[in-house]
Amino acid sequence: MRRIEARSAIVTGASSGLGAAMARELAARGARVGLTARRPVLLEEVAGSIRESGGIAEVEPADAADPEGTRRAVARLDARIGPVDLLIANAGMGLGTPAVGFSADAVETLLKVNVVGAAAAIEAVLPGMIARGRGHLVGISSLASFRGLPGSGGYGASKAALSTLLESLRPDLRVRGVRVTIVHPGFVHTPMTEHAPHPRPWLLDADQAARIILDGVSRGRRQVDFPWPMVALLRLVRALPGPVYDRLVARVFRG
Repeated sequence: MRRIEARSAIVTGASSGLGAAMARELAARGARVGLTARRPVLLEEVAGSIRESGGIAEVEPADAADPEGTRRAVARLDARIGPVDLLIANAGMGLGTPAVGFSADAVETLLKVNVVGAAAAIEAVLPGMIARGRGHLVGISSLASFRGLPGSGGYGASKAALSTLLESLRPDLRVRGVRVTIVHPGFVHTPMTEHAPHPRPWLLDADQAARIILDGVSRGRRQVDFPWPMVALLRLVRALPGPVYDRLVARVFRG
């Protein structure tokens, strides 16, 4: 286990799944942990498990769909366990956006949670990081951002937007001592993916994914993409010419 440099860290979407696993892993690596998500009972359960193992955990419930509530919750955690060295913007959701019955409301919801919610959390901690000349922002994007797939365009677009947002911040923050890491996981076994109607190749459990992510964060990596077979496949798919990609994907999804 690689020790994490951060003395204090905040994880959004920490009530279950990958967020809860990362919170527990951070505490095991010596960080004070602040947890926020929209389900207070589950948050307290995660925090309780950390405290029982000798770690320090604080809780502030907030819904990632509420930017102002997210800003307040993250700011309160920063004051209680901080100054925060590491923010992991993990809170996210998935909704199908098929062509038949396409819903702009679904796209708006995805963008509000997956992009604006992450931006609100970043806004709450970034001025302090810049003032101190140190810090680390981590955004949990997705391999789904690599190229559009039928039925999940809204989700993929929201994760692509998050990746682009973080990438755009990186050069400016680099000279101010703040690191940025973008994480593109494949399928991770979480409540969000448990009942997915499509296959989930190379599925990882949340604890394993958390270790991979935090090992990359501890090394200061700019990007953490996994698992490697899916990364290699999607990089190949991303390189396909548009007409070839359209025909191939249409055939696969019809099948």
